[in-house]
Formats: sequence, structure tokens, C-alpha cells
Amino acid sequence: MDLYKLTLRQAQQKLAAREITAAALTESVLARIDQVEGSVRAYLSLHKDQAVAAAEAADKKLAQGQGGMLCGLPLSVKDVLCTATMPTTCGSKMLEGFIPPYNATVVEKLLAEDAVLLGKVSMDEFAMGSTNENCAYKDKIPHNPWKLGYVAGGSSGGSAASVAAGECLASLGSDTGGSIRQPASLCGVVGMKPTYGRVSRYGLVAFASSLDQVGPLTKDVADCALMMQVIAGHDQRDSTSAKLEVPDWSAALQDGMAGLRVGIPREYFGEGLDAEVERSIRAGISMLKDAGAELVEVSLPHTEYCVAVYYLIASAEASSNLARYDGVRYGKRAAADSLIDMYRQTRSQGFGDEVKRRILIGTYALSAGYYDAYYKKASQVRTLIREDFVKAFAACDVLVSPVTPTPAWPLGQKADNPLALYLSDILTISANLAGIPGMSVPCGFSSEGLPIGMQMQASHFNEAALFRAAWNLEQRAGVKGNMPEL
Repeated sequence: MDLYKLTLRQAQQKLAAREITAAALTESVLARIDQVEGSVRAYLSLHKDQAVAAAEAADKKLAQGQGGMLCGLPLSVKDVLCTATMPTTCGSKMLEGFIPPYNATVVEKLLAEDAVLLGKVSMDEFAMGSTNENCAYKDKIPHNPWKLGYVAGGSSGGSAASVAAGECLASLGSDTGGSIRQPASLCGVVGMKPTYGRVSRYGLVAFASSLDQVGPLTKDVADCALMMQVIAGHDQRDSTSAKLEVPDWSAALQDGMAGLRVGIPREYFGEGLDAEVERSIRAGISMLKDAGAELVEVSLPHTEYCVAVYYLIASAEASSNLARYDGVRYGKRAAADSLIDMYRQTRSQGFGDEVKRRILIGTYALSAGYYDAYYKKASQVRTLIREDFVKAFAACDVLVSPVTPTPAWPLGQKADNPLALYLSDILTISANLAGIPGMSVPCGFSSEGLPIGMQMQASHFNEAALFRAAWNLEQRAGVKGNMPEL
């Protein structure tokens, strides 16, 4: 049996019944990595010895009737999350070979539940990008497992590709403007951005602090609920972490759609939306209606400003956060004759073009004479965007829409057109600006066999509504369990 094809829940049941061992499960996933990694290129660093040792330790616990919720389950982790026993490079030459002195809170939680960590997966440099092509390690740019030579999405492209290809059972990514949901959609897996503050950001290397959020990428909705159960919760080390109890999201999976109001934002179905994507999403909406949902048309009138607002705020925060990489404290240090020259050479050599572009935009937007015209104005419009969602959720429980305007496209097609890539995020960035939870659920395929995902969004801390709607769609869409042949 190809154990790497199991979901988390299936593997969990088989391990508990002693039908399989954690060692055998991990060996199956490692064999799958050996088989396909040369084509998929999801991993930046793989740690087989650590994984095998963790699996053997998990088997000992299972034999004694012990072990956590993820005991013996092999996972990957995006390289933006600090790991004390593995390098954390953020896909950048600036942090090449850097091993943090501590684990991110979410990594601690995985380990506390006895998960098996396989390694760190590829990402756009410092999470800045939509295709993973901005990764500084060009031989580690992931390919879409459904069609090699096509983008896996970004910035959590390695996470999505590793799950879709069977190179892990689930993964953790980060989402600043759609970086979990977009690659999840393009690779045909489930991806969730929780409400801002639901999951600790301690140990997540910062891109844009008011937008970043950690979340899971999984093979199905039930696995997503399980991963969220593990990683959510208050963390006193994160001042933005919400002091809320963690609900039992798995309980929401069995609830039907009766009484659930599904909102359809008219602005998300306009010009530029691929016909096959729209057909697939409309079909998914019909499935939700057939399941008992009430359909409501809503408006998010400030959607047209989202891209401009996002790239001003995100770039400004990135400019501030990335100022720490100066060659003094940690990371790359260039040889130079003076302190100023060392700063200049370190940042010139350590950062890639996209990171430099966003630092320049952000620094300009924060500079004297321009702060009020750009950053302050963007922050004010952000409030209006958030208010749009508050009004929409007064009329509905869940918003549904496409995740991206098109399915995946060939690698290199948009690499030289940053504006085209920025516009590809137009349907996902508003959730980050408003701080609400969002989710991508597979709902169909294009004529080329490329996955299409439906985006679901809910009001603050109402992830239960997302799980309820997503699980019901999953049962009807007929795409659960599909895996690329590779």
C-alpha cells in the first residue's frame, strides 16, 4: 500500500489500530520524495535522519497507548518558520545556512503532538511573490505536481506542492496576501488563513506584521480542522495573539448547510475572470444551494482599491521589518572597508530583486512628505475595506468566490511582469487587510487538468462556518482524494 497517499485522519486511525507503524509511514513518504522530488522541487532542506528518529520515537509512544494528536504523522514546514534543528532561510541568500536558536510556537505545538518533521519547503524570498519564482535558490523553484513546468503558486508554493505530490501528509505555510490560499488552489489542496490573531506569529519571520498569519495546507477539510486544532490558541509571546478558547472545529464538519447564508460578492465575478474558473465556482455555488444553503448577493465596493492598499501597507511594513538584515547581528555579512559600505554590500548581495523592489516602495511610502499621501491614506482605505466585510457579514455567514482569476500558468510566463503578478492576488488580499479567515477548497479542474479552488471567507473568528461550508462542498464536488500521477 502507498502509505503516502493517506490523509492525516486515515493515517491516525491506522496507527492507533497498529495496522501500520510510524516508521513505515515515514519511510513511504521519504521514498515518495526520492521518487518525485527531482521533478517537483518542493524542499529546500530535507532531514531524513531526524524524521526517521522521530518516527521511531512515535512508535514507542503508540505502543504504550500514548502520543499526541499528530503522533507519527510526517509533515513539512514552510521555511519562514523558525526551527531550532533545521535551517531557516526564508528562501533568501541573506539567511543562507541560518539555524535559529528557538522554534516558532506553531513548530513547538507540532512537536508537542509528536509530529514527524521532514524538512523545510520552498518559498518566495521572505514570502514576497505569487509563484515561488522569487526563491533565491533557483534549482528549488517548485513545479505544479498536476502539470510540471507550471507554477505551484506562492509564496507557500513548496508547502502546496509537497502536499499535492504526496511528499508529506500536511504542511504549514504563511499567508500575507493569499500565500496559502492561492497555491492551495493552484495545486488542488485545502489551504486556510485563520483570523488574524487566532494562531501565534511568534517565530514566523516577519514580512508584513499586520497581515501575516500561519495556517495549514492539507489533503482534505477534516485534516485542515485537525491541524488548526493543534496550532491555534493564545500565546503570551505574541502580543497580537487573541485570548480565545480553541473550538472543536471537527464537530462543525458534520453540520449540514441548512440555515447557512452564502454570500456572492458581485465584484469578484467581473472582468478578467477565466471562463473555466467562473464555471467551476458557479457549479460549486449550486452544490452549496442544493445542500440547503441560502444564496445572497452582496457588495464589497472598495475591492478595486485592495491591490493598491495592500502593496503600500505590505511594502511599508516589509521595509521596516527587513531593516534588521544589515550584516551586524545575524545572517549574511559582506566584506567591506567601512560600516556604511558593509550595510550597502550586505543588502545588495543578500536580497533579490523583488525584495529590493518592495523595500524601495515601502521606504518611499513612509518617507517625510509622502507618509500622509500614501501610507496614511492606504490605512484609511483599509478601514473602509474592513467595514465592507462587516456589512456583508450582516447579510450572510460565508462569502464564496474564486481564489485566483485563472488556473496555474507556465513558469516564467509572468516572471518579468510584477504588476501582472500583483493583480493575480486581487481576490485574496482583502481577507488579510480585513483580518478575517479565508479558505481555499478544491472544486474542479480546467480542461488542461489543472485544479480550481473555491475561496470561502467568514467573519472574524468564525472559522467554524468555513469548515462547515467547505466540508459540505468537498462531499459534493467529487475531487477529494484525487492525486497527480507524476
